[in-house]
Amino acid sequence: MFGSGLPGGLPHGATEDTPMFVISVAAQLSGLHAQTLRSYDRLGLVSPGRTSGGGRRYSMRDIALLREVQRLSQEEGVNLAGIKRIIELENQVEALQHRLSELTEELAGAYAAAEQAAAAVHASYRKDLVPVRQESALVVWRPRRR
Repeated sequence: MFGSGLPGGLPHGATEDTPMFVISVAAQLSGLHAQTLRSYDRLGLVSPGRTSGGGRRYSMRDIALLREVQRLSQEEGVNLAGIKRIIELENQVEALQHRLSELTEELAGAYAAAEQAAAAVHASYRKDLVPVRQESALVVWRPRRR
């Protein structure tokens, strides 16, 4: 999804979401000033991880998001409130797509279970029974008189 932007990729065991960059490195990787990163954090545009001492630690996903915020602001002319709303909507779409995927898998499992149950019912039918046509007819039996 995101290129790490690092020579050799991410460190062993790290993911795109692993907070690992101090603010000065994150600023350099994103092409922004450290104070801008602090402002974006205060505004809720990017929420980096925190150390036990309260220091910010940025992940590669955060760096990519910072770059996108800069692009939207500089190239598209979107204000920060608009960018925040765009980010919120993109996160909502991603969550809904994930939920849709979960429900699709769940539905496929339910269909498979229903097909197995139907097959089991059909397999349990008695083979010695013969289907009889259902007709509406009235038969009157009159015994013969002798």
